[in-house]
Amino acid sequence: MSVETEQETYSLEEILAAVKSSNRLILWNDEINTFEHVITCLMKHLQYTEGQAEQIAWKVHTAGKCPVLEGSYTEMEIYRKILKSEGLTVSVE
Repeated sequence: MSVETEQETYSLEEILAAVKSSNRLILWNDEINTFEHVITCLMKHLQYTEGQAEQIAWKVHTAGKCPVLEGSYTEMEIYRKILKSEGLTVSVE
């Protein structure tokens, strides 16, 4: 009797992210999105209040980036894809 297994390949980045206890979703400043659009997206997808979303948008504008969410790599990837589909510049660290 033999057992066949499927081989999966992972990048070093994926492995390190998976073993890391927590990952952050980073929102980056860009010259494309308006404050209004960023605030709307943060409220709609991350359930921030308008005031919280405004503070984040301002921090992104002045500092160049801001962490907006923390959690597992898989969860951050899901939110990264959602916000990216809205045109925002985001990454997972």
